[in-house]
Amino acid sequence: MLFSRPSHLFSKLFAIALTAGLAACGGTETGDPDVADTNAGGPSAELIALNQQVDIVGAGASFPAPLYQRWFQEISQGVPNLQIDYQSVGSGAGVERFTQGLVNFGASDVAMKDDEIAKVERGVYMLPMTAGSIVLAYNLDGVENLQLPRDVYIDIFLGNITNWNDPRIAEANPGVELPDQPITVVYRSDGSGTTGVFTMHLSAISDEWANQVGEGKTVEWPTGIGGAKNDGVTAQINQTPGAIGYVEYGFAQNAGLNMAALENQEGNFIPPTSEAASKTLAAVTLPDDLRAFISDPEGADSYPIVTYTWLLTYQQYPDPEVARAVEAMIQYGLTEGQKVSPQLGYIALPPNVVQKVAEKADQISPDFTINVN
Repeated sequence: MLFSRPSHLFSKLFAIALTAGLAACGGTETGDPDVADTNAGGPSAELIALNQQVDIVGAGASFPAPLYQRWFQEISQGVPNLQIDYQSVGSGAGVERFTQGLVNFGASDVAMKDDEIAKVERGVYMLPMTAGSIVLAYNLDGVENLQLPRDVYIDIFLGNITNWNDPRIAEANPGVELPDQPITVVYRSDGSGTTGVFTMHLSAISDEWANQVGEGKTVEWPTGIGGAKNDGVTAQINQTPGAIGYVEYGFAQNAGLNMAALENQEGNFIPPTSEAASKTLAAVTLPDDLRAFISDPEGADSYPIVTYTWLLTYQQYPDPEVARAVEAMIQYGLTEGQKVSPQLGYIALPPNVVQKVAEKADQISPDFTINVN
């Protein structure tokens, strides 16, 4: 199994943290013959050794927040003098704080663009840590298996289709009794990577959307009501009969919301499942800078709105203890962290992506070597 070795690695890490006070890396006696072997010949390639309390602060996307908070809680439980505080403020605010140097790492559902990267004095590594689907969740009593063609959900969000019994919705859902009920669109009111991904998709499949609204972390919505972050949009949908909005799959799943099957590029209606999202990612090749924009994926079985979500780290950290801790945090996410991703509604990274991310992140600290094999 891919992650069996890192699991053993981190059990050692935690044991050392708890029983040996996180002794220094090079050649330290631990009493564990396996650990002694990894230390032979110089600084450990596998163990994190913090000589002091290290507090790391990150901020950004709400999309991966439940997963990141799970990871960081587990790390801090195992390594008491490493505390990681992740603030779910949205991708837009997260990128701003990261650019201003107010945090140790950021997070965004949309990879930073060249002009944004140029503003970061210490350089940027953009590391895909997980992936997920953006779904159209809806609140429609008695309708559980809604299908939405591409031109239909475009026109719903443009405000051109305003009632659930519209003939175009009915045509795509034969045999489904659609109510004579107004449609309430719910959108993100904050600067959001989820919005960036969703509007990028809408712009890719509709010239009308591209020309009238466009794409970005914030846009001028033609219709609807706003909610802050994924959980705010989820709550608005849940409490508003007739509502429809875009949220990350895990939020809709946890809230028990119905999710529409969306028409993909091949004309097939695909429900948001982990299998469909994985097929979407399989068709995407990550470039060297690990930026991939999946606006309208190919593939007969691909779900049409899937995105990686990126952890943003600096290329240089003035404090070597922080640099080492950041690498250890990333290694946990790439190994043990991937095991819990599907439990929370996210997509585990393919092994080749894990390896690419590890190789990039391994440049952060010269004193810690990421091992995912």
